[in-house]
Amino acid sequence: MIGLSFSAFLRRIAGRKPSILSRLGRYESALILIDVGDGPLILLMQPSTRRITAHARDGAEPEHYAAIRGELAAFLAMLHGSEDGDALFFSGELEISGDTSVVQALRNALDDAELDLTEELALMAGPLSRWLRRFAAMAETRTGYALIRRELF
Repeated sequence: MIGLSFSAFLRRIAGRKPSILSRLGRYESALILIDVGDGPLILLMQPSTRRITAHARDGAEPEHYAAIRGELAAFLAMLHGSEDGDALFFSGELEISGDTSVVQALRNALDDAELDLTEELALMAGPLSRWLRRFAAMAETRTGYALIRRELF
């Protein structure tokens, strides 16, 4: 069920920002493991099919070309541009294994897309969108997680 929700969300983002997939080039069909260490599941993303599957953390890891591992805060900071992806990798907050060129292509594609996950969710929330944006801003202040993309000057 969670995998289906993530897949639907990924399809929506890919539909709104098709440059993400085209920017991946030859790595579009790569299997990328996303391990949010403080989360309950491991995610496997295949961009070309716009599919994310969720896997139990205590099970065997699914086959993959590359993996990105780290805490939720680091992933959100990279996605929302509040911290430089390279700095997060060099500091060890995010770790890469497998084919690093796959991860580099994905990171570049996400940087170029300037994603805002809260805004993407708000676009799906219809009349609740204003409430969702306010809640995200409040949660960001309380948790310190980068939940909204802010333009840095």
